Amino acid sequence: MIGGKEILELIRKRQSDRKYSDKPVEEDKLERIIEAGRMAPSACNAQPWKFVVVTDPSLLSKMAEAASAKLLGMNSFVSQAPVLFVIVRENPNFSSRVGGTIKKKDYSHIDIGIASENICLQAKAEDLGSCIIGWFDEKQVRTILGIPSSKRVELLITLGYPIGEYREKKRKPPEVTVSFNKY
Repeated sequence: MIGGKEILELIRKRQSDRKYSDKPVEEDKLERIIEAGRMAPSACNAQPWKFVVVTDPSLLSKMAEAASAKLLGMNSFVSQAPVLFVIVRENPNFSSRVGGTIKKKDYSHIDIGIASENICLQAKAEDLGSCIIGWFDEKQVRTILGIPSSKRVELLITLGYPIGEYREKKRKPPEVTVSFNKY
């Protein structure tokens, strides 16, 4: 089992990679990444997600177009990624919906965030890079992949072998973001 220091180092090294080589992602690595997403905890075990894994080059090209914002210069790197995870929000189970209504929280959004980070951390453990993307043309993505209009496409995640160096993380100091026993 991986130790505490090793998992923290993995978390520190995980970054949003925006340059990828054209090397394909091996099937066994992809299977472990999918499994890491599936194993994510969720409120009341609702598992309110479906992962559409896109590896077909013609679909990837269309998806890159749906994710790019040429005027803003955003997400042009998506076209380099050999794998794209599309995270679709499914209806949560009854218990999660009731709890969410009572607490005025949509737990499915939290659950999808957890699953997405599991995917990214497993990718890093497999020496792959990833980037979570929230800016894309949802209608276009649904059309390309045949996702029903009643479903929400919440996130895209690029995966591939990164090109480039590790960037030192810039984070607020702990005294700004952490306190014990009171705000």
